[in-house]
Amino acid sequence: MMRHCWKCGREYKMAGSPGRSETCECGADLKVCLNCVSYDPKVAYQCRDRRADPVEEKHLANYCEYFELARRVFAAPKEETGRAAKARAQLKDLLGE
Repeated sequence: MMRHCWKCGREYKMAGSPGRSETCECGADLKVCLNCVSYDPKVAYQCRDRRADPVEEKHLANYCEYFELARRVFAAPKEETGRAAKARAQLKDLLGE
């Protein structure tokens, strides 16, 4: 288990948590909900910390004072599947994009 970038999986080796302006070599922000120990897509606002303000853009840097960089095994972001993905693909084909 290690601390890493949510997007590419590159290990974060510095002590402490990243600041709001820190980015990974891939260009992704590091102080984001997707990198936090409290992030859980199955709970309200996708955050287990009830003190934190809701954040809409989970992949962008934010000012959450309860942020703590998670230690976990890297799993690449999943591709969209299901009805919504199928509908988007059909719309994209229809519009020719």
